[in-house]
Amino acid sequence: MNTTNMGRETGAKEEGVVRAYRIEHCKGLEGSVEIQGAKNSVLKLMAATILASGTHLLHNVPRITDVEIMRSILASLGVDSAWQDLHRLQIEVPDSQQLASQPDYELVKSIRASVVLLGPILARTGQVMLATPGGDDFGERPVDIHELALTSLGAVVEATNGQLVAKADQLVGCDLVLEFPSHTATDNVLMAAVTARGRTTIENAAREPEVIDLANALIEMGARIEGAGTSRIVVEGVERLRPMDHRVIGDRVVAATYLAAVGATGGRIRITGVAPSNMLIVIRKLTSVGLVFELGDGSLDVTATGDLKAVDIQTLPYPGVATDYKPMLVAMLSVADGVSVVSENLFAGRFRYLDELRRYGANVRSEGHHIIIRGVPRLVGAQVTAHDIRAGAALVVASLAAFGESRVMAVAHIERGYDALAETLVKLGAMIETIEV
Repeated sequence: MNTTNMGRETGAKEEGVVRAYRIEHCKGLEGSVEIQGAKNSVLKLMAATILASGTHLLHNVPRITDVEIMRSILASLGVDSAWQDLHRLQIEVPDSQQLASQPDYELVKSIRASVVLLGPILARTGQVMLATPGGDDFGERPVDIHELALTSLGAVVEATNGQLVAKADQLVGCDLVLEFPSHTATDNVLMAAVTARGRTTIENAAREPEVIDLANALIEMGARIEGAGTSRIVVEGVERLRPMDHRVIGDRVVAATYLAAVGATGGRIRITGVAPSNMLIVIRKLTSVGLVFELGDGSLDVTATGDLKAVDIQTLPYPGVATDYKPMLVAMLSVADGVSVVSENLFAGRFRYLDELRRYGANVRSEGHHIIIRGVPRLVGAQVTAHDIRAGAALVVASLAAFGESRVMAVAHIERGYDALAETLVKLGAMIETIEV
């Protein structure tokens, strides 16, 4: 059975070849899962290396396509990187005079997380020209908040011809109130402020664990930051930073994917490598659905009978239920008893996967920013297409629950964010084969 994760390589595919997962109905998952490093943390940590010349080491780095894209973006700036082992990445950053200020246009457009390059490139080189980032197909994410933040720090910023251009001879600390607790805007301000002159105060800052991870890495590099993980972060600018040697935190969204999978199919699994304290709200919701949890310091055991109850969920900034959890939860709730309502309060247009779920026989529909899910007794195998990372993961969850055989097409999207998803599920008892079609 071929379950090779092509996302471990550079993401290059043979022209005309589309890979798919062939998935059989799963009667339950059993075993242990060690969660990969967080995609939403490692990409920002890679960007943060720009702030200091020398050799950086990142541990627990997931072998996913988005990491390879970010490596290529850094290479276009003059930053070299190499794998030291399966999950350890070494990054060599040259002196600022050897750093470019304009990363590759097409690469930047292919990944939304590239927006976090604005802060570190500007801070290190005094200017940056960045294509408007692209990435997953689920609606607009305006970059105005990033422009306003950098302008407050003394940069001159303009958007022209699909690019953001910013210049500043010297960034200067300021008191800044973010209009929305955007984690990428918080990241950009942090990375721009650590070497700015004076003090920067960020009010209404994002509180995500990934923001804390970035702040901790910057502190390791010599930055002076207080309050990460609260809505008020204070940064005292320093003159120079040193390279980091840092371990990436576990990916809570990947952990939630396995929770949804065991919820939809039944069974018992142990999850390690991610802090349960970072997932308390979603664990509480899943307990209401019928899952049973035992929490440890760095692990959680979950048991599911396959008999699920409907629940209402709304996405909110951390510590609320993350928007990235939503597609997998919707897939799981499609076989729950009763009517669930899942409300999207953060990003518009993230409902495209509902059409795919309906191919299994799921009774799901959208009304405004709400998804109404009437649970059905069983899903039936279907051929579906992954349109983005989390939607693709949701289709894998639905396929495991569906009776018969399913095919999830375009799994390259899934492999942008999941390290060995198919292989891991196979170890837990699923029947998944990666095929070329």
